[in-house]
Amino acid sequence: MFRKLPGDEARNLVSTTPDTAVVFRPAVVRTPAIVTLVIWLSRLVAGLIRLVVRHPVAVAVPVAFGVIWTLYGWRLALVMAGFLPSAGLSWLLLDRASFLRLVGWPLLAFARWFWVYRRHWQPVMVVTGLGRHIRGHDYLPSLVGVECDGWADRVSVKMLNGQAVTDWADRIEHLAHGFGAPSCRVAIARAGRLVLTFPRRDPLAEPLPARPVPEVASVGPVEIGRCEDGTPLRLKVHGTHVLIAGATGAGKGSYLWSTIRGLLPAMRAGLVQVWALDPKRMELSFGRALFGARYAADPKECADLLDEAVSVMQKRADRFAGLQRSHTPTPGDPFVLVLVDEVAFLTAYQPDKHLRQRITAALATLTTQGRAVGVGIMAALQDPRKEVMNIRNLFPDKIALRLDESEQVDMVLGDGARDRGALADHISPVPELGAGVGYVRLETSPDPVRVRAAYVSDADISSMVAEFAGVGR
Repeated sequence: MFRKLPGDEARNLVSTTPDTAVVFRPAVVRTPAIVTLVIWLSRLVAGLIRLVVRHPVAVAVPVAFGVIWTLYGWRLALVMAGFLPSAGLSWLLLDRASFLRLVGWPLLAFARWFWVYRRHWQPVMVVTGLGRHIRGHDYLPSLVGVECDGWADRVSVKMLNGQAVTDWADRIEHLAHGFGAPSCRVAIARAGRLVLTFPRRDPLAEPLPARPVPEVASVGPVEIGRCEDGTPLRLKVHGTHVLIAGATGAGKGSYLWSTIRGLLPAMRAGLVQVWALDPKRMELSFGRALFGARYAADPKECADLLDEAVSVMQKRADRFAGLQRSHTPTPGDPFVLVLVDEVAFLTAYQPDKHLRQRITAALATLTTQGRAVGVGIMAALQDPRKEVMNIRNLFPDKIALRLDESEQVDMVLGDGARDRGALADHISPVPELGAGVGYVRLETSPDPVRVRAAYVSDADISSMVAEFAGVGR
């Protein structure tokens, strides 16, 4: 029949009869009720403290209402309940920014924490495999807190011991759909802590008009558009090299012309020279008068212009040796920005092998030695494969616009960029929605940032030429 076996002896039991039932009943330890009560109360108090610390505004409103009800009666409480919305509306109309910062976004963060993330946390973690169910217990990453702003939720998470960032980066699409967001990005806050960014809307859905021409001559950073968080996109061009990759119609010209537009006053002041290589003869030729004699379209002319840039770089290096380690733009030694549109035609598709070798050697020399002496490269291309552009790793700052394949994202921005949320292959091909939208990965930060460059129209370029023609002579 049935036997009770203590401990682990059940696993050593060998039965010769197939109908023998083995019942294993572990030993039961009875916990005193006072211990259970103390544990429950301590968890309740800790949870209340965490709630107050993380959501002070959401807690303060009902607590204040309850205190007024208790001390002064329900009539005054109802009056205050009617007064608070009107006071909040007046505050919102008078100073929208401070109201949202102090009241609006904290209340929204509490609502999103309670109704979206806390409510769905356990099933999402278990289904995505980020949580573990071991011997009847669920081990889940901790939902530390939620912060909101005008476009996204930022969810702070404490990982389980033994988890890695790649465990989360590999599941960004699962997390996005699990919490009802269009996408998800993963960033490291500190050891063991992550910040998951879930956009609620797309602040870059509308095309941006051309930025105003700066009033003060400066070599940068140049404002060329807007970041996803609403801050201006300022691109550093002096002291670095920039690679822009994107499919046809992705908006590479917006980055080139916005950069030129931001440097026009410095060009007039003699602090910047823009040298333009335009093998397609379509993009940069529209503003050819801005570049003067430093414009080339024929492949041989492009090679000659690059060789001239190398010569300028080497002469400066000889003069600066032992005297200075960085470049300060002056009219005598201006910052030289070499713009190369469709660089792949010059480095891979050019039928003349000798020209290909000259151009590739010149670009490699400039990207490895030009920064310190004030010679920078901004190159644009469609195909980021290594056999097309084998010196792409020599560009510290990279921009990925709409790309055809997911593998190309890491080719441009570096390994792991797509796993961190740089979904350049998901950018809309519709010009009004996706032209100029891309992801920037700077030398100073491994996390890609979603941005959109302003659109510089033909009329804008014509006005630039009319006002600044001849500054590049």
